[in-house]
Amino acid sequence: MAFTLLGRGASFPEKLDKPVSGRSKCLLGAVPKGNATKEFIESLQLKPGQVVYKCPKCCSIKPDRAHHCSVCKRCIRKMDHHCPWVNNCVGENNQKYFVLFTMYIALISLHALIMVGFHFLHCFEEDWTKCSSFSPPTTVILLILLCFEGLLFLIFTSVMFGTQVHSICTDETGIERLKRKNQPREHMGSWQSVKETFGGDFSLNWFNPFSRPCQPEIPSDKDMVRQVTSLSDTETMEDPSEETKDEDSVEVTDE
Repeated sequence: MAFTLLGRGASFPEKLDKPVSGRSKCLLGAVPKGNATKEFIESLQLKPGQVVYKCPKCCSIKPDRAHHCSVCKRCIRKMDHHCPWVNNCVGENNQKYFVLFTMYIALISLHALIMVGFHFLHCFEEDWTKCSSFSPPTTVILLILLCFEGLLFLIFTSVMFGTQVHSICTDETGIERLKRKNQPREHMGSWQSVKETFGGDFSLNWFNPFSRPCQPEIPSDKDMVRQVTSLSDTETMEDPSEETKDEDSVEVTDE
């Protein structure tokens, strides 16, 4: 389906519990499980000042801006939040689909409200027994229920749509916004972030749920390595990006 949000991984346990690489890993947006082995870390050949962060919950090496989802049981790159409505995480490579999902639901809800209004005016001006196949009391109850449902979905999806657009324009996910003081970093420009999310320069494909966003570069092993200004004398320490979240990860340094 067009709105299947790839990024969680829990919907495909047989595939994603195994290490994935190349284009598949890039499309999913999920960090491979179980790659934080001693042999793999040694193969990275870390230089002085370089570190990798290990997630103790899914035993994976966390790239920059990746966070562990307690529902999906894995780390997701650029994770914004876990949405129970779509039973998936909103993160890298699927945020466009979630934005279009909320936008189109909001437009459909607005359309339903307008149609209810016109139908009510039509029944008010004409004979109630002729404008509907139901009895007048039943017609009124159905119109009220449809109006309430349309208004509820319109408000909810509009708020979600506005929140997602704000996150894209500021290049800051919902999790990063909560940890802004603990994670200072550079942000890309608003227009550049929008183009990266929706796929290149402005076109009608931005509004097409069947069109994929531009394919990002396939993450390499070196993308898992981060540069720090100072190193501790210990081999493992708490990940500073997860201090406020149940010690979500630890830092592994090359000694």
